[in-house]
Amino acid sequence: MHIFTSIRNALVPIHRAGHPFIAAFFAASIVLGLLWGPLFWIGVVVTLWCAYFFRDPERLTPVADHLVISPADGKVSLVGQVIPPVELGLGTEPMLRISIFMNVFNCHVNRAPMRGRIARILYREGEFKNAELDKASEVNERNSLVIEGPQGEFGVVQIAGLVARRIVCWSQAEDRLEAGERFGLIRFGSRLDVYLPGSVKPRVAEGQTAIAGETIIAEYGEMLQSWPARRD
Repeated sequence: MHIFTSIRNALVPIHRAGHPFIAAFFAASIVLGLLWGPLFWIGVVVTLWCAYFFRDPERLTPVADHLVISPADGKVSLVGQVIPPVELGLGTEPMLRISIFMNVFNCHVNRAPMRGRIARILYREGEFKNAELDKASEVNERNSLVIEGPQGEFGVVQIAGLVARRIVCWSQAEDRLEAGERFGLIRFGSRLDVYLPGSVKPRVAEGQTAIAGETIIAEYGEMLQSWPARRD
């Protein structure tokens, strides 16, 4: 029994949004296998990748109102001061933008970078260019959340990429999110932009790997020596 318990604990949960895709991939594997045996095993590999893509691991999130936590797993692709998109309604002054690019092997569940109330959600149709490009913030299909947090309003933007064709956001306006709480995901490869107000300091560099719900990407004031954490 201890062996089975260890195996069960080692398995990462799969988000329910992935269940239909995993079932469809496996069904396609069976059909292809009837046509030619080796195609079944190729389909099984693709099915396992699909299950891996939709994994939803538990994370331990630092809880402090001066910390900004990564909303996505992936590579920090851009860090700098930019004027936020007009649709966010965050003004015309530059804000710190931190962009995190998710490839098809990253976990794609998105999490809130700080606690707060969702003031508005805005969806905008667009193109499907490489999400690593700077102009993706302006031309790609995207879904934006403006959240009233402890340091003022900030923006979190889900941006579709080359192979991403579906942005999912199950949170709604007026919902209250805790730091690290799940609010959506993107299929299959994409980017998250965070727009932060005030005198915030970035704590990541371009090229660094970030972990959603755990990596501190920015900070207000001085870094504390320790802080409580919440498991989710």
